[in-house]
Amino acid sequence: MILIDDIVKAHSVSVVGLEKNTGKTECLNYIIRNLPVEKRLFAVTSIGVDGETTDAVTGTSKPEIFLREGMLFSTSEKHYLQRHIFSELLDVSDESTPLGRVVTAKALGYGKVMLSGPSTGKGLERWIKDMEHLGVGTAIIDGALSRLSSASPSISEAMILTTGAALSASLPELVRKTVHTVGLIMSPVYSGALAGTLAGIGRGIWNISHDDALKAVGDGGSAFSVTSIKANLAKGFRGVYIAGAVTDRLIDRIVSDGAGEGFVIIARDFTKVFMSPSRRAVLEKKGIRLELLQASRLLAVCINPVSPNGMVLDSSRLREALSGEIPVPVYDLFKLDNLESSRQ
Repeated sequence: MILIDDIVKAHSVSVVGLEKNTGKTECLNYIIRNLPVEKRLFAVTSIGVDGETTDAVTGTSKPEIFLREGMLFSTSEKHYLQRHIFSELLDVSDESTPLGRVVTAKALGYGKVMLSGPSTGKGLERWIKDMEHLGVGTAIIDGALSRLSSASPSISEAMILTTGAALSASLPELVRKTVHTVGLIMSPVYSGALAGTLAGIGRGIWNISHDDALKAVGDGGSAFSVTSIKANLAKGFRGVYIAGAVTDRLIDRIVSDGAGEGFVIIARDFTKVFMSPSRRAVLEKKGIRLELLQASRLLAVCINPVSPNGMVLDSSRLREALSGEIPVPVYDLFKLDNLESSRQ
Protein backbone atom coordinates (compact mmCIF):
# COMPACT_ATOMS: atom_id res chain seq x y z
CA MET A 1 0.00 0.00 0.00
CA ILE A 2 1.22 3.51 -0.82
CA LEU A 3 0.73 4.71 2.77
CA ILE A 4 3.00 2.00 4.16
CA ASP A 5 5.56 2.60 1.42
CA ASP A 6 5.66 6.30 2.33
CA ILE A 7 6.07 5.50 6.03
CA VAL A 8 8.98 3.15 5.34
CA LYS A 9 10.76 5.92 3.43
CA ALA A 10 10.68 8.23 6.47
CA HIS A 11 12.99 8.08 9.48
CA SER A 12 10.25 9.32 11.83
CA VAL A 13 6.46 9.61 11.49
CA SER A 14 3.83 11.09 13.83
CA VAL A 15 0.20 9.98 13.82
CA VAL A 16 -2.01 12.76 15.21
CA GLY A 17 -5.75 13.22 15.56
CA LEU A 18 -7.79 16.38 15.09
CA GLU A 19 -10.06 15.28 17.94
CA LYS A 20 -10.49 12.37 20.33
CA ASN A 21 -12.02 9.27 18.73
CA THR A 22 -11.11 10.19 15.15
CA GLY A 23 -9.43 6.82 14.59
CA LYS A 24 -5.84 7.59 15.57
CA THR A 25 -5.29 4.30 17.41
CA GLU A 26 -6.99 2.32 14.64
CA CYS A 27 -4.69 4.08 12.17
CA LEU A 28 -1.65 3.18 14.29
CA ASN A 29 -2.75 -0.47 14.51
CA TYR A 30 -3.33 -0.62 10.76
CA ILE A 31 0.18 0.71 10.17
CA ILE A 32 1.70 -1.79 12.62
CA ARG A 33 -0.16 -4.72 11.00
CA ASN A 34 1.18 -3.85 7.58
CA LEU A 35 4.77 -2.79 8.30
CA PRO A 36 7.48 -4.93 6.66
CA VAL A 37 9.00 -5.87 10.03
CA GLU A 38 11.03 -8.65 8.44
CA LYS A 39 12.95 -6.11 6.34
CA ARG A 40 13.29 -3.05 8.58
CA LEU A 41 13.44 -2.25 12.30
CA PHE A 42 10.55 -0.13 13.59
CA ALA A 43 9.99 1.52 16.97
CA VAL A 44 6.84 3.04 18.44
CA THR A 45 6.00 5.29 21.39
CA SER A 46 3.36 7.80 22.47
CA ILE A 47 3.59 11.38 23.73
CA GLY A 48 0.46 10.73 25.79
CA VAL A 49 -1.14 7.49 26.95
CA ASP A 50 -2.60 5.13 24.37
CA GLY A 51 -3.72 1.54 24.33
CA GLU A 52 -6.06 1.69 27.34
CA THR A 53 -9.34 -0.19 26.96
CA THR A 54 -11.49 2.68 28.26
CA ASP A 55 -11.09 6.41 27.68
CA ALA A 56 -10.26 8.07 30.99
CA VAL A 57 -12.24 11.21 30.04
CA THR A 58 -15.30 10.00 28.13
CA GLY A 59 -15.62 6.48 29.53
CA THR A 60 -16.04 5.04 26.03
CA SER A 61 -14.27 1.86 24.94
CA LYS A 62 -11.01 2.27 23.02
CA PRO A 63 -9.00 -0.01 20.74
CA GLU A 64 -5.90 -1.57 22.26
CA ILE A 65 -2.46 -1.43 20.65
CA PHE A 66 -1.01 -4.68 19.35
CA LEU A 67 2.66 -5.06 18.42
CA ARG A 68 4.38 -7.59 16.19
CA GLU A 69 7.48 -9.63 16.87
CA GLY A 70 10.71 -7.72 16.28
CA MET A 71 9.34 -4.23 16.88
CA LEU A 72 10.81 -1.95 19.52
CA PHE A 73 8.53 -0.03 21.85
CA SER A 74 9.08 2.63 24.50
CA THR A 75 6.68 3.17 27.37
CA SER A 76 6.65 4.18 31.02
CA GLU A 77 7.79 1.82 33.78
CA LYS A 78 4.21 1.54 35.02
CA HIS A 79 2.81 0.47 31.68
CA TYR A 80 5.78 -1.75 30.86
CA LEU A 81 4.95 -3.81 33.95
CA GLN A 82 1.34 -4.08 32.70
CA ARG A 83 2.28 -5.32 29.21
CA HIS A 84 0.72 -8.45 27.69
CA ILE A 85 3.64 -9.38 25.46
CA PHE A 86 6.93 -11.25 25.79
CA SER A 87 9.76 -8.76 25.40
CA GLU A 88 13.47 -8.19 25.81
CA LEU A 89 14.40 -5.17 27.93
CA LEU A 90 16.86 -2.97 26.02
CA ASP A 91 17.08 0.28 27.97
CA VAL A 92 15.77 2.22 30.95
CA SER A 93 16.39 5.89 30.18
CA ASP A 94 16.85 8.91 32.39
CA GLU A 95 13.75 10.36 30.68
CA SER A 96 11.18 10.74 33.45
CA THR A 97 7.40 10.90 33.02
CA PRO A 98 4.57 11.10 35.58
CA LEU A 99 4.34 7.30 35.18
CA GLY A 100 8.02 6.59 35.72
CA ARG A 101 11.10 6.36 33.55
CA VAL A 102 10.83 5.48 29.86
CA VAL A 103 11.58 1.82 29.16
CA THR A 104 12.55 0.53 25.70
CA ALA A 105 12.09 -3.13 24.83
CA LYS A 106 11.91 -5.49 21.85
CA ALA A 107 8.75 -7.49 21.21
CA LEU A 108 9.54 -11.23 21.16
CA GLY A 109 6.09 -12.14 19.92
CA TYR A 110 2.64 -10.75 19.18
CA GLY A 111 0.93 -8.95 22.04
CA LYS A 112 -0.60 -5.78 23.42
CA VAL A 113 0.88 -2.84 25.29
CA MET A 114 -0.06 0.54 26.65
CA LEU A 115 2.18 3.28 25.31
CA SER A 116 3.20 6.27 27.43
CA GLY A 117 6.59 7.53 26.35
CA PRO A 118 8.37 10.90 26.46
CA SER A 119 5.93 13.65 27.41
CA THR A 120 7.74 16.63 25.84
CA GLY A 121 8.94 17.64 22.40
CA LYS A 122 12.56 17.63 23.55
CA GLY A 123 12.04 14.19 25.02
CA LEU A 124 10.72 12.92 21.69
CA GLU A 125 13.72 14.36 19.88
CA ARG A 126 16.05 12.49 22.23
CA TRP A 127 13.99 9.32 21.83
CA ILE A 128 14.27 9.41 18.04
CA LYS A 129 18.05 9.78 18.30
CA ASP A 130 18.20 6.92 20.81
CA MET A 131 16.22 4.72 18.42
CA GLU A 132 18.63 5.55 15.59
CA HIS A 133 21.50 4.35 17.79
CA LEU A 134 19.62 1.06 18.25
CA GLY A 135 19.39 0.63 14.48
CA VAL A 136 15.77 1.66 14.03
CA GLY A 137 14.89 2.57 10.46
CA THR A 138 11.55 4.26 11.18
CA ALA A 139 10.38 5.66 14.54
CA ILE A 140 6.61 6.06 14.89
CA ILE A 141 5.07 8.52 17.37
CA ASP A 142 1.51 8.24 18.58
CA GLY A 143 0.45 11.85 19.10
CA ALA A 144 -1.95 12.71 21.92
CA LEU A 145 -5.04 14.95 21.79
CA SER A 146 -4.12 18.61 21.38
CA ARG A 147 -0.44 17.65 21.19
CA LEU A 148 0.19 18.45 17.54
CA SER A 149 3.68 19.47 18.68
CA SER A 150 4.69 15.84 18.19
CA ALA A 151 4.18 16.42 14.46
CA SER A 152 6.44 19.48 14.39
CA PRO A 153 9.04 19.15 11.61
CA SER A 154 11.68 19.83 14.25
CA ILE A 155 10.69 16.48 15.80
CA SER A 156 9.28 14.12 13.17
CA GLU A 157 10.07 14.00 9.48
CA ALA A 158 6.53 13.15 8.35
CA MET A 159 3.01 12.95 9.73
CA ILE A 160 -0.38 11.33 9.25
CA LEU A 161 -3.56 13.17 10.26
CA THR A 162 -6.75 11.46 11.41
CA THR A 163 -10.16 13.10 11.31
CA GLY A 164 -13.74 11.97 11.52
CA ALA A 165 -17.29 12.23 12.77
CA ALA A 166 -16.11 12.91 16.34
CA LEU A 167 -14.88 16.31 15.12
CA SER A 168 -18.28 17.27 13.68
CA ALA A 169 -21.58 15.54 12.97
CA SER A 170 -21.99 17.75 9.90
CA LEU A 171 -20.12 16.44 6.87
CA PRO A 172 -19.60 19.91 5.32
CA GLU A 173 -18.35 21.30 8.65
CA LEU A 174 -16.05 18.30 9.15
CA VAL A 175 -14.60 18.83 5.68
CA ARG A 176 -14.19 22.58 6.29
CA LYS A 177 -12.31 22.08 9.56
CA THR A 178 -10.09 19.34 8.15
CA VAL A 179 -9.27 21.25 4.97
CA HIS A 180 -8.37 24.28 7.10
CA THR A 181 -5.93 22.28 9.22
CA VAL A 182 -4.38 20.62 6.19
CA GLY A 183 -3.98 24.05 4.63
CA LEU A 184 -2.05 25.27 7.68
CA ILE A 185 0.13 22.16 7.69
CA MET A 186 0.95 22.59 4.01
CA SER A 187 1.52 26.35 4.08
CA PRO A 188 4.43 27.41 1.83
CA VAL A 189 7.94 27.61 3.22
CA TYR A 190 9.56 31.03 3.59
CA SER A 191 12.64 31.07 1.36
CA GLY A 192 13.65 34.73 1.65
CA ALA A 193 17.06 36.12 2.50
CA LEU A 194 16.33 36.04 6.24
CA ALA A 195 15.46 32.33 6.48
CA GLY A 196 18.73 31.37 8.16
CA THR A 197 18.66 34.31 10.56
CA LEU A 198 15.04 33.74 11.60
CA ALA A 199 15.70 30.05 12.25
CA GLY A 200 18.04 31.11 15.03
CA ILE A 201 15.49 33.38 16.72
CA GLY A 202 13.38 31.42 19.17
CA ARG A 203 11.23 34.11 20.79
CA GLY A 204 9.54 37.42 20.16
CA ILE A 205 7.92 39.28 17.28
CA TRP A 206 10.09 40.90 14.62
CA ASN A 207 9.17 43.40 11.91
CA ILE A 208 10.77 42.84 8.50
CA SER A 209 11.54 45.97 6.50
CA HIS A 210 11.52 46.25 2.71
CA ASP A 211 15.31 45.96 2.67
CA ASP A 212 15.18 42.80 4.84
CA ALA A 213 16.25 44.50 8.06
CA LEU A 214 14.88 43.04 11.30
CA LYS A 215 13.41 45.12 14.11
CA ALA A 216 12.35 43.59 17.43
CA VAL A 217 8.89 44.59 18.61
CA GLY A 218 9.15 45.89 22.17
CA ASP A 219 11.02 43.50 24.44
CA GLY A 220 10.24 40.52 22.26
CA GLY A 221 6.47 40.91 22.59
CA SER A 222 4.51 37.84 23.59
CA ALA A 223 1.72 36.77 21.25
CA PHE A 224 -0.43 36.31 24.35
CA SER A 225 -0.26 39.99 25.34
CA VAL A 226 -1.18 41.68 22.09
CA THR A 227 -2.70 44.70 23.83
CA SER A 228 0.63 45.49 25.46
CA ILE A 229 2.35 45.88 22.08
CA LYS A 230 2.56 49.58 21.28
CA ALA A 231 4.55 49.40 18.04
CA ASN A 232 2.87 49.12 14.64
CA LEU A 233 3.21 45.54 13.36
CA ALA A 234 2.58 46.13 9.67
CA LYS A 235 2.59 49.70 8.33
CA GLY A 236 5.82 50.41 6.48
CA PHE A 237 6.99 46.80 6.67
CA ARG A 238 6.96 43.92 4.22
CA GLY A 239 6.29 41.27 6.84
CA VAL A 240 6.48 40.06 10.41
CA TYR A 241 8.12 37.03 12.00
CA ILE A 242 6.36 35.51 15.02
CA ALA A 243 8.47 33.01 16.92
CA GLY A 244 5.64 32.06 19.29
CA ALA A 245 1.95 31.44 18.76
CA VAL A 246 0.16 32.99 15.79
CA THR A 247 -3.31 33.64 17.22
CA ASP A 248 -6.52 35.20 15.92
CA ARG A 249 -5.94 38.25 18.15
CA LEU A 250 -2.50 38.72 16.70
CA ILE A 251 -3.86 38.36 13.17
CA ASP A 252 -6.51 40.98 13.92
CA ARG A 253 -3.85 43.36 15.21
CA ILE A 254 -1.63 42.88 12.16
CA VAL A 255 -4.57 43.53 9.82
CA SER A 256 -5.69 46.60 11.78
CA ASP A 257 -2.12 47.91 11.67
CA GLY A 258 -2.33 48.10 7.88
CA ALA A 259 -1.16 44.75 6.47
CA GLY A 260 -2.30 44.27 2.91
CA GLU A 261 -1.43 42.78 -0.47
CA GLY A 262 1.99 41.09 -0.42
CA PHE A 263 2.51 41.29 3.34
CA VAL A 264 3.89 38.05 4.79
CA ILE A 265 3.40 36.53 8.23
CA ILE A 266 6.15 34.03 9.05
CA ALA A 267 5.73 31.32 11.70
CA ARG A 268 8.23 28.66 12.82
CA ASP A 269 6.01 25.75 11.76
CA PHE A 270 2.33 24.84 11.60
CA THR A 271 2.18 23.77 15.27
CA LYS A 272 2.65 27.43 16.20
CA VAL A 273 -0.36 28.58 14.16
CA PHE A 274 -3.69 28.81 16.04
CA MET A 275 -5.68 30.55 13.35
CA SER A 276 -9.40 30.02 12.79
CA PRO A 277 -10.84 29.46 9.30
CA SER A 278 -12.44 32.93 9.43
CA ARG A 279 -9.06 34.63 9.99
CA ARG A 280 -7.50 32.56 7.23
CA ALA A 281 -10.23 33.84 4.92
CA VAL A 282 -9.41 37.43 5.94
CA LEU A 283 -5.75 36.92 5.06
CA GLU A 284 -6.61 35.43 1.68
CA LYS A 285 -9.04 38.26 0.89
CA LYS A 286 -6.41 40.89 1.69
CA GLY A 287 -3.59 39.09 -0.12
CA ILE A 288 -1.60 38.49 3.09
CA ARG A 289 0.56 35.36 2.97
CA LEU A 290 1.26 32.87 5.76
CA GLU A 291 4.62 31.16 5.39
CA LEU A 292 6.57 28.74 7.58
CA LEU A 293 10.26 28.41 8.39
CA GLN A 294 9.93 24.64 8.54
CA ALA A 295 7.59 22.52 6.45
CA SER A 296 5.83 19.35 7.58
CA ARG A 297 5.47 16.42 5.19
CA LEU A 298 1.87 15.27 5.40
CA LEU A 299 1.67 11.71 4.07
CA ALA A 300 -2.09 11.17 4.26
CA VAL A 301 -5.38 11.91 5.98
CA CYS A 302 -7.22 8.94 7.50
CA ILE A 303 -10.93 9.19 8.22
CA ASN A 304 -13.22 7.62 10.81
CA PRO A 305 -16.87 8.13 9.77
CA VAL A 306 -18.21 6.82 13.11
CA SER A 307 -18.65 9.08 16.15
CA PRO A 308 -18.49 7.83 19.79
CA ASN A 309 -22.28 8.17 20.12
CA GLY A 310 -22.83 5.84 17.16
CA MET A 311 -23.64 8.45 14.50
CA VAL A 312 -22.24 7.37 11.13
CA LEU A 313 -21.35 9.63 8.21
CA ASP A 314 -21.28 8.45 4.60
CA SER A 315 -17.66 7.31 4.28
CA SER A 316 -17.56 7.51 0.48
CA ARG A 317 -18.97 11.03 0.41
CA LEU A 318 -16.57 12.16 3.13
CA ARG A 319 -13.57 10.68 1.38
CA GLU A 320 -14.59 12.16 -1.99
CA ALA A 321 -15.23 15.59 -0.49
CA LEU A 322 -11.83 15.67 1.22
CA SER A 323 -9.99 14.23 -1.78
CA GLY A 324 -11.37 17.05 -3.90
CA GLU A 325 -9.98 19.69 -1.52
CA ILE A 326 -6.58 18.43 -0.32
CA PRO A 327 -3.49 17.30 -2.26
CA VAL A 328 -2.71 14.16 -0.24
CA PRO A 329 -4.31 10.69 -0.21
CA VAL A 330 -7.41 10.18 1.95
CA TYR A 331 -8.01 6.70 3.39
CA ASP A 332 -10.84 5.02 5.23
CA LEU A 333 -8.76 2.35 6.96
CA PHE A 334 -11.86 0.54 8.21
CA LYS A 335 -12.88 -0.14 4.61
CA LEU A 336 -9.34 -1.11 3.65
CA ASP A 337 -9.24 -3.60 6.52
CA ASN A 338 -12.53 -5.17 5.43
CA LEU A 339 -11.35 -5.35 1.81
CA GLU A 340 -8.07 -7.00 2.77
CA SER A 341 -9.86 -9.46 5.07
CA SER A 342 -12.20 -10.50 2.23
CA ARG A 343 -9.20 -11.23 0.01
CA GLN A 344 -7.61 -13.58 2.54
